[in-house]
Amino acid sequence: MKTLLLTLACSFFVYAGSAQLQSTPVCPPFLIDVLEGIINDKLDCNSTLGEIQKTFPCFTDSAAEKNMHACGAVFYIEKDITFFTERDYIEIGENFKGRLTPALLGMPRNGLFKLLGNPQIKDINWDAYRTKYGILVLYYNKAGKVNKLQMSSKNAESLKLCE
Repeated sequence: MKTLLLTLACSFFVYAGSAQLQSTPVCPPFLIDVLEGIINDKLDCNSTLGEIQKTFPCFTDSAAEKNMHACGAVFYIEKDITFFTERDYIEIGENFKGRLTPALLGMPRNGLFKLLGNPQIKDINWDAYRTKYGILVLYYNKAGKVNKLQMSSKNAESLKLCE
C-alpha cells in the first residue's frame, strides 16, 4: 500500500512540475533607421537568425538557412516585417508596427528626392536607391505612395529576393 501511495505521489509531482505557466515573449519596439540600415542600434541586414530571434523573441515563424523550400528568414507577421537572413535583406510592409526614420511608408513618390536623391534604378512600381549599407528598394501603390520597402546590404546587381 505504501508503494502505491508513493508512486501516486511521485506521479502527481512530476505532472505538476511540467504544468508550469509559460509567458509569451515580449518584443521591444522596432526602431529602424532606414538611411543607416540599423535596427534598434543592434541589428542590420547582415544579422544572423539567432541574433534577430534573441533581440526580438516574439517572432511568428522562422525558416532555417539552406532550406530547400524557403529562404532563411525570421517572420514577424503581426508587425509586418521579415528578416531574410540568407539573402541579407529586410522587408517592411505597409502595416508595419514600429518606427521608421525617416517615415517613408505612405510618402508620395515625387517627394523622395530631397531625402534619397535620384534612384539608381527606376521601374513602374518601384525604385531602387543606393545607400551607404547597400540598396533600398521602395514599392508604390496605385496612388504612387510607398507601401513596402526592402533594405539590403547587397547592391542592385547582386540582390536576389525570396519568393
